[in-house]
Amino acid sequence: MSIATSALGFPRIGPRRELKSALESTWSGKTDSAALLAAAKDIRAANWLRQKKLGLSIIASNDFSLYDQVLDTSVMTGAVPAIYGWKGGDVPLDVYFAMARGAEGISTVCEHGHVHADSHTVGGVPAMEMTKWFDTNYHYIVPEFTADQRFSLSSSKPVDEFLEAKALGVHTRPVLVGPVTFLKLGKAKTGDFDTLSLLTRLLPVYAEILQKLHEAGADWVQIDEPVMVLDLSDTERAALKAAYAELVKAAPALKILVATYFGALDDNLDTAVALPVAGLHIDLKRGSSQIDAVLKKAPKELVLSLGVIDGRNVWRAHLDAVLDRIEPVVKARGEDRVIISTSCSLLHTPIDLEQETRLDFDVKSWLAFAVQKIEELNVLSRALSHGKKDVASALEASSRAAATRRTSPLIHDPKVQARLSSLTPAMTKRAPFSLRREAQRQAFHLPAFPTTTIGSFPQTSDVRKARSANAKGEITAAQYDEFLKSATKDAIRWQEEIGLDVLVHGEFERNDMVQYFGEQLSGYAFTQHGWVQSFGSRYVRPPIIFGDVSRPKPMTVSWSSYAQSLTSRPMKGMLTGPVTMLFWSFVRDDIPRSETCRQIALAIRDEVNDLEAAGITMIQIDEAAFREGLPLKKSGWKDYLDWAVECFRLTSSGVKPTTQIHTHMCYSEFNDIIAAIGAMDADVISIETSRSQMELLDAFKSYKYPNEIGPGVYDIHSPRVPATEEMSALLNLASTRLAPDQLWVNPDCGLKTRGWAEVKPALVNMVEAAKKLRETV
Repeated sequence: MSIATSALGFPRIGPRRELKSALESTWSGKTDSAALLAAAKDIRAANWLRQKKLGLSIIASNDFSLYDQVLDTSVMTGAVPAIYGWKGGDVPLDVYFAMARGAEGISTVCEHGHVHADSHTVGGVPAMEMTKWFDTNYHYIVPEFTADQRFSLSSSKPVDEFLEAKALGVHTRPVLVGPVTFLKLGKAKTGDFDTLSLLTRLLPVYAEILQKLHEAGADWVQIDEPVMVLDLSDTERAALKAAYAELVKAAPALKILVATYFGALDDNLDTAVALPVAGLHIDLKRGSSQIDAVLKKAPKELVLSLGVIDGRNVWRAHLDAVLDRIEPVVKARGEDRVIISTSCSLLHTPIDLEQETRLDFDVKSWLAFAVQKIEELNVLSRALSHGKKDVASALEASSRAAATRRTSPLIHDPKVQARLSSLTPAMTKRAPFSLRREAQRQAFHLPAFPTTTIGSFPQTSDVRKARSANAKGEITAAQYDEFLKSATKDAIRWQEEIGLDVLVHGEFERNDMVQYFGEQLSGYAFTQHGWVQSFGSRYVRPPIIFGDVSRPKPMTVSWSSYAQSLTSRPMKGMLTGPVTMLFWSFVRDDIPRSETCRQIALAIRDEVNDLEAAGITMIQIDEAAFREGLPLKKSGWKDYLDWAVECFRLTSSGVKPTTQIHTHMCYSEFNDIIAAIGAMDADVISIETSRSQMELLDAFKSYKYPNEIGPGVYDIHSPRVPATEEMSALLNLASTRLAPDQLWVNPDCGLKTRGWAEVKPALVNMVEAAKKLRETV
C-alpha cells in the first residue's frame, strides 16, 4: 500500500470541450435535456475512470456541474429566488438554467470576460449575479437570500453521482460547498441582515444530505470551506465551530474532511484544528509557511491533507523539493494520518498536456496539466511509501526539468534584467495633472462633456470569418489587411457622422485583449487545447508567461497610425495594461509577480512611447483586472497596490504633458481602494456605472478625485437601446457628484460583443444626451 493521494476536484469540461457542445446544443434547441444529461454522465464516467487508471486513491464526486458548483448548492438547499417560479420539490433543469442564464437566451458578457451584476435577458426572467470565485478567474453564481429564507433538500445530486461512480466500480469522496462559505458568499436581497444568521435554518439540509450519503455507502465527505483563508470575525469563527459540531452529530459514522485553499489559515488556524472533524486540507502552495504551525497545533488523530501540487497554475513540480518538505510531516504523523493532494480543485487547470503538439519542447517539459498533476501525486506517494528508488526515473526527469528551467535562455533574458535594474522613481512620474490638463485642453479643443467609446466595435460574423480564413490560409495576408482596413475606415466614417468627439479604430484585427498582445511579446506561450472554465459554457485559454517579457517590435502602431490618418479628430491608441496582462495569464512561479508585471509594464511603455512618436496623443491603457488582483487578506493589499500602481505609472509616464492617458476598469467596488485609483494618475478613467445608477461615483465624490472621469451612461451588457432621456438622467446624476469639467460621456465597456443594430442607435442617443447637457452649462 502507498500513502493516499487525492485531487480536490477534476476539470468538468471534457478533453474536447464536450460539455460546452452539449450545453450549447441544448440551449439552442438542437438537442433535448435528455441528450445533455447523457453527455454529462459520459463525461463524469470518463473522468472517474481516468483518475482511477492514473492511480489516484481518493477520487472526488459531485465535483462535476452543468454550470457552477455554488449554483448547485443553491439548488440543493432550495435557495431558489421566488422570481423563478419554483414551487418546491426537485428543482427542474429549466429553473436551474434560468437562475444561471435568465429564462431566454444567454446572459451577456463583456469582452473582458466579466459577467456583471443583474445581467439579464430582454423579455425574460433575469439571471442571478455572477462574480469571481475568490481570486480566481472562475465565476460563480451568487446565492440570494431573504430575511425569511427557508431551506429544504431539493436535489439529490451529491448522492446520485456517488452512486453513479459506485456502479462503475469507483468509490468516491463526495464534495460539498461548505455551509459557512455558501452563506458568506451569498447576498441579502431583502432587508439588511447578516447572511450567517441563516445558518441554523441551513444546517438541517446539510445534515440530511450527509445522512443520505452515509446510507449510500460513503465513508468520507469533503466539505470545502475556502472562507477560512479570509479575514474572519469572531462571529464567523463561532459559526464554523457551531456548524461542524452539528454536522458531525448528524452523521457520526461519516468522516468529514474540511478543505481550505487559496491561502494560509493564519488567524483561523485555532478554529480549524478545533473543528470536530476527521480531516483538514491545507494549501501548501499559496500557504506554504503554515505547515509548522499546523503540525504544532493539529490534534494527533486529525488526518492532514497536504496540498502540495499546484491546482491553480500549470508548472511542473520539483518533486525532490516537495519530498524534502513533506517527508518530515509523514514521519511525524504516520502514513495513515497524511494524504498527498492538490492545493485546490484542478478545475482551474487545463486537462492534458499531451494534447499540446505545438509547444516548444523545453517549455512543454516545464508544464503539468491536470492529468500530469495526478501523475506527480502518484510519484510522491510511491516515493514516500516505498523509497525514491521505486520512482528514480520520474524524480530524475523532474529534477532535470527544474534545472533547465532555472538556466534556460528561453526564460532568462539579460537585457530585460538589466533594464529592470535601471528603473528609477522618475520613470513613474509625470507633470502635475493641473498642468497636463491645461496643455491637453489647448491641444485637443474638445467641447464640454466630450464623447467617446471604450475601444472595440462589434466583432461581426464577417470579421470572425475573415480572421478564420486568414488563419487557415484561405485568403492571403494582403487580402485580410484590406478587409481590416475597410472595416476600420467604415467605423471611423460612421463615428464622424454621428458626432463622436474622440474616436477609436474598432480593434477588428484583435482576437482577445490579452492574447493579441501576448502573441507579440517574448516570454509568452499559447496552447491549442489549454481550456479552463470561466463560467457555464464559456471557456478560456489563458496564455502562459514562461520567461522574461519584452517587446521585439511595435504591436499596434501601424493600425493606430492608419486609423489616425483617416480623420482629423483625436484617435485613441488602445492597449491592455500590465496588471491585466499578468492576472489573465498563467504566471511564472519562479519570480515574484511584481517583477513579471514590471517587465510587462516596460514592454507596454515602449508601445506607449512609440504611439506618441507616431502622432497618437490619446492612449488608453485598460486595467480591467486591477481590482481582481487584490490579495484575499487585507494585510497584503498595500504591497499589491503599491506595485500595481507603480506598473501602471511605468507604462504611462514616458510621454509629454500634451499626451492624454486614459484607462478603463470594469465594474468594481472602488471605495476601499480609491486612493490607489487616484494614485494611478490617469488623465481620464472610464468606469462602469449605469447599472448602479451612478452610485459607484460616491467613492470618487468623497475622495475628491482630481482627474477626469467617464462614467458609463449605458449598459453594453444588455441588447436594449437606452433612450436619450435615460442617458441624460444618468449624466445629471453624475454631475451632482462630480464637477462638470471632470465628466466624459461614454458607454460602460467595449462594444465587441454587441451587434451594430444595437450599437448604432445607442451611440447616436449618447451623443445627443451629451449635446443636451452642454446646453445647461
